[in-house]
Order: sequence, then C-alpha cells, then structure tokens
Amino acid sequence: MLHPVAWWIWALALATAVSRTNNPLLLFLVLAVLGYVISMRRTEAPWARGFTYYLYLALTVVAIRVVFRAVFASGVTPRDHFLFSLPHIPTPDWYAGIQLGGPVSLEALLSAGVDGLRLACMLCCVGAANTLANPKRALRVLPGALYELGVAVTVSMSVAPQLVQSVQRVNRARRLRAGRTKGFRVLRGIVVPVLEDALERSLRLASAMDSRGYGRAGSATENSRRLTGALMLAGMCGLCAGAYGLLDASAPTFLGLPGLALGTALCLGGLRLGGRRVTRTSYRPDPWRLAEWAVAGCGVLSAVLLFINAGFDAAELNPSIYPLSWPTLPPVPAAAILLAGCAGFLAPPPVPPGGARTSPPPTAPARAPATPPRSEPTQKAGVK
Repeated sequence: MLHPVAWWIWALALATAVSRTNNPLLLFLVLAVLGYVISMRRTEAPWARGFTYYLYLALTVVAIRVVFRAVFASGVTPRDHFLFSLPHIPTPDWYAGIQLGGPVSLEALLSAGVDGLRLACMLCCVGAANTLANPKRALRVLPGALYELGVAVTVSMSVAPQLVQSVQRVNRARRLRAGRTKGFRVLRGIVVPVLEDALERSLRLASAMDSRGYGRAGSATENSRRLTGALMLAGMCGLCAGAYGLLDASAPTFLGLPGLALGTALCLGGLRLGGRRVTRTSYRPDPWRLAEWAVAGCGVLSAVLLFINAGFDAAELNPSIYPLSWPTLPPVPAAAILLAGCAGFLAPPPVPPGGARTSPPPTAPARAPATPPRSEPTQKAGVK
C-alpha cells in the first residue's frame, strides 16, 4: 500500500488548486478526477467506504449556500434574470445591512452555487485522503508531540465505519433468525446489540492502550512543557500572519514569506521539544519509494501550475456571472487537474482482502500406479 502521507499531500495540494478557481467546469473536473482515483485505488477497509458520505455532505453544503443566498438577499439589478420573490421581513436600523427576503435572481443563485461547489470540492479532497490513506498507518508518522491528538482523531474517525459494520452484522443475524427486517420495532432489537458491541470495543481499545503505556508523562519537566506551549502558540501566530501577508497585497512585506518561515520554524521547534516526553518504537516503518514521490508530485505540480498563471489568463479561473454567460474551459488548468488524476495509475494497486497475492501451492506430481511384482512360473510336480 502507498504511504498515507503521500495521499494526504496529493489531496491537500489538489484542494489548494481548487481554492484558486470558481470555474464550475474545472470544479466538476476535480470531482471527476477524485472519483477516478478513488475507484482505482480504494481498498476494502472500513474507512475506504466513506467517500459517499462526503459527497452527501458536499451536496448539503451547496444547498445550504444557495438557500442562505436566497433568504439573505442582496438586491437585484435591472439586468438580472428575476426568478421569484420571498416575503420581505423588515429589520431594525442597526440591522439595516442585511435584507431578509425579497426578489431572487438567477445570477445570485448561480453565484452562491459556484461558491458552495468550491467548498464542496475542498471537502471531497479531504474525504479522498481519508478514503485512500490508512489512518492507523498515518498515526505512526506523526511527531511525538501530536501523538495523543492523533490517537484521538484516529479513534473518532473509525467510530462511524465500525458502527455501520455493527448494524450490518446485527441485521444479518436477524435475517438468519427469520426476524423482522423492517419497521420501527426493529430498532429496539438493533440498538441494544450495537451499543453492547460499541461498549465492548471501547473496553478492548482502552485495555490495548493501557498495555502499551498510552498517556504516560515521560521525562518532560514543567518548564519544558511551558516552553513547548509558548513555541507552538508563537508559531501558529506566525503562520497566520504569513498567510495573511501572502493573501493581502497591501500587507507589509515582512508578513509574507518571512512570517510564514518564522512560524514554521517555531512550530517545528515546539514539536521537537514536545516530542521528548513521548517515547515510541516503530515496527517496520513505512518506506517512501518512487510511487510515493510520483503521487505527491502529481498533486503538488497541479497546484503550482494553477498558482503561477503560466499559459492562461487569471480571469479564466474566475469567470464573472455578471453578465450571465457560459464559462470556458481553459486548457492549461484543465491539463493541470488531469495531471493530478495520474495518481490513479501511478499508485500501486490495492491489496486484496485476503492479503498479498500469492501463487497457489504447487501440487505434488502424480505418482504412477505401482505394478504388481511379476511372479516366477512354478513347475508342478510331475509336469515337465
């Protein structure tokens, strides 16, 4: 299996590329690339079945964005295409900047739908990383300072798939016993076994974590913990200031890359110092091979091509809805997004549920049937 960090780098880079555009054609192309890669490299693990729920969440985000834009209307210009009108609710003077209800135009709904689609694509990128990467293997590569947080996140991410498995197992047992499989009364016979299974699983997990020494304080002193917290807090402030400096052209120069570099250095120092109190051993660490470089490089190169604006106009990434017109598909950004889809065949194929592909054991050569010993002719007495 591929290194989990490679999938996360690929997904986060693709999400960064999505943040650069609100072209609906490019956003739909990103969804198609995600679906192709997941269908090609998804395993049969429990966490690999959750991408459908991320799609439902993405549709919910788009619907909420459109509904909010329709309710909190911002006015309709004379050149807009009027669709319908909602009842207007008067607001007080201190709330005059927000209008509740009123006329709704096609341009306003399309603008809200495109903004929601961009956020939905980002959520699907994170869902693709959760679907393709093994969360338990990703926990092994976390720094020591983030080990406890990583364990909590891993356990919380595996709760939903395990509950789905428990419900399916209880339903299968009820069908084998010829019980009721539909109706509200079935819940009474499903909830109790599922809760009992979840409680038993929690006790087994707690015992396993206790036997492995989880939660021990280590050799860190009180001063080192305070220094670690101060470094992490200062580093996060530096990262926020650097990101603001890169996004705002009017910000001072030192808030850009210098602030980002200083924040990264402080965070790395805090993680290094905080990792001393957690002593871990790694059994068979995951290797980083050529396939990992190829998958991560596809995503990073796609994001870089959309950020440098080489070979295309930046306005093609963000087409205007006013006036209403059909967006165009720029070739260079489309090729950059399709480049990220190369991870579907550059990554190694998933291992089947039975384990590694093994050849059948050689059969023993067929033995020839034993021939009966030849008996010597006997001579009867008195017979020549």
